[in-house]
Amino acid sequence: MIRIDKLLFATRIYKTRSIATEECKKGRIHINDAEAKPSHMVDVGAVISVRKPPVTFTYRVLALTENRVGAKLVAQYLEDITAPEQLELLELKRLAGQQGRDRGTGRPTKKDRRDIETFIHLPYND
Repeated sequence: MIRIDKLLFATRIYKTRSIATEECKKGRIHINDAEAKPSHMVDVGAVISVRKPPVTFTYRVLALTENRVGAKLVAQYLEDITAPEQLELLELKRLAGQQGRDRGTGRPTKKDRRDIETFIHLPYND
C-alpha cells in the first residue's frame, strides 16, 4: 500500500508531490468514489478519479511504486479508464483556445486597430 499523494506524483499525474497534496486537500481526488486525504492508502485495483477542471480523469491502479517513473512506464502502473465524454471536453477546451490572435503576436498595433474598426463599420449589403 502507498499514500495517494506519493502515487499521483510517482505516476506523473502531478508535477510535484506538494501539488498532489494540495489537490487532495481541495477535494479533487476520489478513490473508489470516496474523497481522499493526502495520506489515504491505495492498493492495487483501486479506481482513482482526478478532477482537473473541466475534465475528470479516471485511472485504475495496476501496480504500486514510490519512485517517480518515466512517462513511458506509467502505463505499467495506471490504466486510463477516462470516459469518452470527458475526453471530448478536453478536446473542446483545446479547440476553444485556438481562436483569436496567434500566441506571441502581442497587442494590436494602431494600424491593426484602424483596420478592425473599418471592417466592423463597413455597411452590410444583402
